[in-house]
Amino acid sequence: MIKDKTIAILGAGNMGSALIGGIIKKKLVLPDSICACDLSKERLEHLAQTYKIKTTCDNKQAIGDADLIILAVKPQQLPDLLTEIKPLLGKDKLLISIAAGVTIRKLQLYLSGVDIRIIRIMPNMPAFVGAAMSALCKSDNANSDDLKLAEEIFESIGETVIVKENLMDAVTGLSGSGPAYIMVIIEALADAGVKLGLPRDISLKLSLQTVLGSALLLKEKGLHPAQLKDMVASPGGATIAGLFELECGGLRATLIKAVEAAARRSKELGELE
Repeated sequence: MIKDKTIAILGAGNMGSALIGGIIKKKLVLPDSICACDLSKERLEHLAQTYKIKTTCDNKQAIGDADLIILAVKPQQLPDLLTEIKPLLGKDKLLISIAAGVTIRKLQLYLSGVDIRIIRIMPNMPAFVGAAMSALCKSDNANSDDLKLAEEIFESIGETVIVKENLMDAVTGLSGSGPAYIMVIIEALADAGVKLGLPRDISLKLSLQTVLGSALLLKEKGLHPAQLKDMVASPGGATIAGLFELECGGLRATLIKAVEAAARRSKELGELE
């Protein structure tokens, strides 16, 4: 669906650059069908040399001939950016926003009077290695084809799910913030190994590969996590002793509370003007 489209990416920071890399790697469009816009000339020069795409520091120039416009700037930059490009927007363009916490309603308020379809997306940090989890929702006037186009783009950096917008704060709390929780778990496991006498580098490698391998196993087998957990925990063994301590420490409840707290804060940030 996307091969004949032109794409403007406004904001070529970490996520914008990851998207460009994914799109080019998957050969969704030709490089000259992508135009990246950013204030950093050095970043644009790097992207142009690496991916052979078009680049500019002028937002209006970037979106002039674009069919799809991806907003990859920080939320606080959106009001000025949308005011600038508003005269060039219309129903012939699809607007995709990955600005965290900015609702479709707020985008529509910024673009009052403009008839434009909007897709809101929440990706996460593993986009940098092509393993992102991105949640998508759409404005009322956007259609299934618009969603498919957005899915195709964001599947170039990982996997996607479609949700209702009222669940986007929950997505933020779980998969948006989730990589940070996993980093803490990996670090804690490594610290435990060091406490028991393992060298730091070996302990970290054991911890990292254990988390990565467990996730891949769970995904490959398609089983409930409890089923695979039970396969490791033999009666009276070492694993069940460790699991008992996790339950005593409230690991499950703490993780649930962490997701709830992040989701709550996401909602609060989205309500700020």
